[in-house]
Amino acid sequence: MRVRHLAAPWAILVPVALLTGGCGLLGGASGDSPGGSEPDRSTTFTATADTFVSSGERDSAGGEKKEIIAGGSPEQRALMTFTVTGWNGPVGHAVLRLRTNGDNNGSDDGGTVRAVSDTSWPESTLTWDRAPAGDGPRFGSFGTVTSSTWYDVDVTASVTGNGTYGFTISSDSDDAVHYDSRETGDHAPQLVLHTAGPGGAGKRSGADARTEVLVGAGDVSTCDNDHAEKTADLLASVEGTIFTAGDTNQDNGEGWRYDECFTRSWGRFKKRIRPAPGNHDYMTEDAKGYYDYFGKAAGERGKGYYSYDLGTWHVVALNSNCEIVGCEEGSDQEKWLRADLAASSKPCTAAYWHHPLFTSAEGHEGSEPVRPLFRALYDAGAEIVVNGHNHVYERFTPQNPDGEPDREKGIRVFTSGTGGGGDYYSFLEPRPTSRVRNSGTYGVLKFTLEKDGYRWQFLPVEGKSFTDSGTGVCH
Repeated sequence: MRVRHLAAPWAILVPVALLTGGCGLLGGASGDSPGGSEPDRSTTFTATADTFVSSGERDSAGGEKKEIIAGGSPEQRALMTFTVTGWNGPVGHAVLRLRTNGDNNGSDDGGTVRAVSDTSWPESTLTWDRAPAGDGPRFGSFGTVTSSTWYDVDVTASVTGNGTYGFTISSDSDDAVHYDSRETGDHAPQLVLHTAGPGGAGKRSGADARTEVLVGAGDVSTCDNDHAEKTADLLASVEGTIFTAGDTNQDNGEGWRYDECFTRSWGRFKKRIRPAPGNHDYMTEDAKGYYDYFGKAAGERGKGYYSYDLGTWHVVALNSNCEIVGCEEGSDQEKWLRADLAASSKPCTAAYWHHPLFTSAEGHEGSEPVRPLFRALYDAGAEIVVNGHNHVYERFTPQNPDGEPDREKGIRVFTSGTGGGGDYYSFLEPRPTSRVRNSGTYGVLKFTLEKDGYRWQFLPVEGKSFTDSGTGVCH
């Protein structure tokens, strides 16, 4: 369920004619895949029908216009179908691609894509009351979008080969997003099928193409249940560095609880973990159990803040127990953070700690003392902040330290207190910048850190269906 913002120049040069015979290489990338297997081949299909419907004009149809629209007030919803023919063999990877039109002023929510099982609707006469619902899988959200740019979302879960496929795009934003329709010709919506899956052949090679994975959550382990063992099962299938956004031990931080309870869950991957401390870790004096268990991986004892590099990314783990270590402007931690960020030569930056500055959950209100740390990251052009503390999943649109939307320099904030420790929390009135919220799903948040951008995906435990995915670019 991968969403990716295609910022490279070749993204708008992909052939859009329907190819039913031979296959072209998406973006011109070529070469053998690892192990000498066949190179990734792709075929691009254009929309056979597309339209948008409006709750404010319930009897109007937009199928003949040169744009399809999602969001706004009154609400609008885009729909499209694609017919795949001439495809042989399995589908390794399928991508739905759309281009925002030149008149689009941008939106803080480009919309959420879902599959539509009914693909027989008439483009020229479809209206709001007759439009089919998005009754299939939810693939992900586009996040913030700007004008004249291609965006794509991974729809592999629904596309199996030859046949007709339907999709709908909806957005909660009052800022409507306008995509080019098939009536524009070269900028028509596309469905691109690959023979290889994501990360296979067809990606750029060399050191600059290196990607890293950062995966984890906060509020992980307790001796009272086995939820952390289920989230640990997710980690077993994901390579890369594991972060913990505090309360690694959800009980009281005692050493024996790490040894007996955490060890049987996330402790299986101890050598991969780069933790950050939470308030429960400090329920044992000086967080002794935490520092004893993780050793050097937890940073200097008594401080708990440190940094490391992953590929082209600089990653910072901070200690948000501000009453103990200090977070205010001029504190040792804040001064260290600013110096550390200034010394980094990496173009992209991510950070994680326990107490969130921004949250819509009822469990714990936002932590004002961490604002100076957030401001230091914002001043340095950081991209991502991940927190725990509240046992929910929440994603915000990029925002500044005052909680205002900021498309140019804003930091995208995630709360992922979903590691398995403790009960779920509920939500209060959502903050204006809150975009996705879920209470009731344990899981881990996976980041694929690329040369000049990133992809995120929330992975739910077995038996749960909620997910969230998207993409961003580095400042």
